[in-house]
Amino acid sequence: MSKSRASEPRGPSQRQLRVGELIRRSLSELLTRGDLHEPDLAAVSITVGEVRVTPDLKRATCFVLPLGGGDEQGVLDALRRAKPEIRHQLARSMKLKHAPDLKFEIDRSFDRMDETRRLLSDERVRRDVAAVEARRESGDGDEDDA
Repeated sequence: MSKSRASEPRGPSQRQLRVGELIRRSLSELLTRGDLHEPDLAAVSITVGEVRVTPDLKRATCFVLPLGGGDEQGVLDALRRAKPEIRHQLARSMKLKHAPDLKFEIDRSFDRMDETRRLLSDERVRRDVAAVEARRESGDGDEDDA
């Protein structure tokens, strides 16, 4: 018999992805319009990179980053203070039965991308990748070497 799929780790469901994207777009629009009564958010542009929603859709983690890498902690504090108002406005703009509880975190994906680019541009890594590709082309390498 085949191994049970229930024990395998799964990614988010289509519903989680759709709701996360809906929240991301709505939150981006809300922050762009500047309709919040939090003065510390009025003068800063914030990028909402991703929103991850729990399977029960009750909690959403919003990954944000102030443009230009400004005062990250100050932006997080301001978003946390404005959370009730943000949640209320999101609930009005989206057609969801319940507005999820929001959690804000700094989006580090840009930092990880920069670090990956730096590593891939390293001469030793480029030399190793070229050697693996040369072995594959000559038929000497194993397909799973990468």
